[in-house]
Amino acid sequence: MQPSLEAVEDALSNVIDPELGLDFVELGLIYGVAIDEGDVHVTFTLTTPACPIGPQITEQIEEFVSEVDGVTNVSSEMTFQPPWGPEKMSEDAKFALGM
Repeated sequence: MQPSLEAVEDALSNVIDPELGLDFVELGLIYGVAIDEGDVHVTFTLTTPACPIGPQITEQIEEFVSEVDGVTNVSSEMTFQPPWGPEKMSEDAKFALGM
C-alpha cells in the first residue's frame, strides 16, 4: 500500500521549528514530497542558511514520516532554492506570529 500525501503531510506537521514553535508545513518550509511506492522523499528548507538545526530537522522528518503506514524508506534533501520568505507561510502561521 502506497502512503498518501495527506498522511505524509500530517506526519510532517510534527516537525517543529524550535525558535518559532510552529510546524514546518504551516511555515512553508516543506518544498516538496515525492512518493514512489513506499519510498518518500521530502525536500525542505530552513528560514535561513545560517540556521543550525538542519541535522535535527532531517532526523525528525525521517522519524515521523517512517511511522506512516506504507512507508518503507524516507529520504530528505535540504535546499535554499528558492529562498524561503514569510510569504510562504500559511495564514494561520502568519496570524500566530502576529503578521
